[in-house]
Amino acid sequence: MSAALLQIYDAKVEAGALRPDAAQRAAMPLFEPILTYLAQPAPKTGGLRGFLGRSKPVAPPPCLYLWGGVGRGKSMLMDLFVSHVGDVPKRRVHFHAFMQEIHAGLHAARARGVEDALLPVADKVAADVRLLAFDEMQITDITDAMLVGRLFERLMAAGVVIVTTSNRLPDDLYKDGLNRALFLPFIEMIKDRMVVHELQAETDYRQHRLAGAEVYFTPADAAARREIARFWDELTGHDPGQPLRLQIKGRDVVVPAAHNGVGRASFWELCGQPLGPGDYLAIAQALRVLILEDIPYLSASNYNEAKRFVTLIDALYESQVRLIASAAALPERLYTEGAGAFEFERTASRLREMQGADWGARRAG
Repeated sequence: MSAALLQIYDAKVEAGALRPDAAQRAAMPLFEPILTYLAQPAPKTGGLRGFLGRSKPVAPPPCLYLWGGVGRGKSMLMDLFVSHVGDVPKRRVHFHAFMQEIHAGLHAARARGVEDALLPVADKVAADVRLLAFDEMQITDITDAMLVGRLFERLMAAGVVIVTTSNRLPDDLYKDGLNRALFLPFIEMIKDRMVVHELQAETDYRQHRLAGAEVYFTPADAAARREIARFWDELTGHDPGQPLRLQIKGRDVVVPAAHNGVGRASFWELCGQPLGPGDYLAIAQALRVLILEDIPYLSASNYNEAKRFVTLIDALYESQVRLIASAAALPERLYTEGAGAFEFERTASRLREMQGADWGARRAG
């Protein structure tokens, strides 16, 4: 199967759909044991049929933790692998979105009076899938940090194979987090139960797609919408995306569409809501590219929204997130009068700087 996967990769390179990359190609054999395992019938449990006449089930292979810098092709390789798995029950999901589902399941189980709510939630996942493919694994929330170890242990014990991408090596997960000592056993479990591989591709392909491209469109008309749609399709591989839900201090902060670290929202969806610096920082940490549409003229009539916009741009700027935007006017003409106009000059300057060809290239993985 890995040979076929290599053939698919090579065919895409030959067709010009992918750039040849030795590091990406060298990572292909890492998927072979997983593909071999998933090609076997799922082990049956329970009942007389399950007790009699069954050979010893094939032991699951080590799971896979693929990490490396932003835009190196990790998500693309995982998508190529997942699409080659076939009809095996599987899920390919952003890690943040999956953890939100787990928290919702825990809440429901506790409401039913379940003593250890994690067990039925994890067992339901294991009953539904044999493969979990996570994109952008990072731990920023203490509730996730305290939960993920037991969750992974339960899933792996049930034979679920986990493949995940991350911008961080395992030792840097939940770095400087609250009570991090309690999280360290999970890091050791990753090293023990997963193949940890750094994708050392030399090119940031996402940055390459954006280098030198126009990324700020004005006015926010039909032509701008077409350009925005084109960027989304190129950066996500025509994926429609799914809502990205980030739990911040017990609240859900939602980016309406996200895929492979690329988010898409309108100005009003992010700045028309009562969000603060911590919320925008969480968004900036979760995304590598944000597409923000329909930024209006700013003035006293939408002062609160304008303040939130300034805070959002500050968070994106400090986190080196790539911004693609459509707006009513050029940055210097968005906010020209009223309270806050003078302070907005810094934001306009940052918006200009963020249009640079190399913006975001310095962001650490």
